[in-house]
Amino acid sequence: MLYILYACRNCQCLNKKKRGTMKFQDLEKVLETAKELAKGAGRIILEVYNRDFSVDYKDDRSPITEVDRKANDYIVKNLKSKYPECAILAEESKDDPERLGNDWCFIIDPLDGTKEFVKKNGEFTVNIALCFQGRPVLGVIGIPVTGELYYAVKGKGAYYEKDGHIEKIHVSSRTSDIRLMMSRSHKSDKLLELIERNGIKNVKSAGSAIKGCLIARGEAEVYYRFGHTMEWDTAAMHCIVEEAGGIFRQMDDSEMTYNRVNNLNEKGFYILNHPANKLT
Repeated sequence: MLYILYACRNCQCLNKKKRGTMKFQDLEKVLETAKELAKGAGRIILEVYNRDFSVDYKDDRSPITEVDRKANDYIVKNLKSKYPECAILAEESKDDPERLGNDWCFIIDPLDGTKEFVKKNGEFTVNIALCFQGRPVLGVIGIPVTGELYYAVKGKGAYYEKDGHIEKIHVSSRTSDIRLMMSRSHKSDKLLELIERNGIKNVKSAGSAIKGCLIARGEAEVYYRFGHTMEWDTAAMHCIVEEAGGIFRQMDDSEMTYNRVNNLNEKGFYILNHPANKLT
């Protein structure tokens, strides 16, 4: 933690240029900005969510709506204005390869769970993360429909907020009759085989990054994702899970890193509340 703080004091991305001077802002100040942006993006999303909207499809056949772009532009514009020295990797923005030379990179998913948004089941999120040298040091996940926020800063713990109430959260200590999270729209044969092989009886479904948030809050213990995801799908959730005492690893047990040349998480990943719950 001392290393992170030392790095922050010497990182221009955590200072705001104003009238030719630099003003230091620590990670907790950046967190407040990220929380407000998640809330603001949530309001933009709900304006569209509560009316009829059209759906387009990307080359990979994943859906995209007007609000994906609107929320993306809102978050990116504000981050660029406030932290001009930081790189940004955002799902709906053109990638800038210069980010690879920057130790600090915001990673943004303006609408995680577009399929759930289209289905109007409320299980979609706004994900904002900040990474330092490939590791997530700040994460914010907002759930627009419920007004819930999950967030964390490296070394400071993870928190849940709703209607002004804030509580520190931690993964459960449960190692028997564990509860497994399953994706609402991305089930796989490998996952179903894993569930059957390990005799898991308690399976809960949810969309987007909500699955990791529920583990961080102690409401489930295990989540395995065999399919491909992208950096912006996992960065904020990764920070929150680890700060809540959980385990986040790629399927080969290696650490997930960020601000990479290839944004695809090719190995899949798993989240655990406790090492004893690793499934085979």
